[in-house]
Amino acid sequence: MENIYAALLLHKLGKEINEESLKKVVVAAGAKTDDSKIKSLVTSLKGVDIGQELENASIVSAAPAGASAPTEVKKAEEHKEEKKVAAAEGLSALFG
Repeated sequence: MENIYAALLLHKLGKEINEESLKKVVVAAGAKTDDSKIKSLVTSLKGVDIGQELENASIVSAAPAGASAPTEVKKAEEHKEEKKVAAAEGLSALFG
């Protein structure tokens, strides 16, 4: 995981993400490096627009919350309406 954080940090700083720079960041953070994991990460990130991927991830994570909010509001309104109906029924029972 520290390798991914290092890659994100390098991206944020506008630095090139390569094996050497990732190793430096991970070591500076006090973690041990795993050369095979670093090499695999660098290889998998070639040709990937990290900024675009982060933007897409933010949109996807925000969508479910935004989509469920109107449903929750509707449920709350229905619940309030049910309470009003129940209260009216209770009053009619009192006054017959």
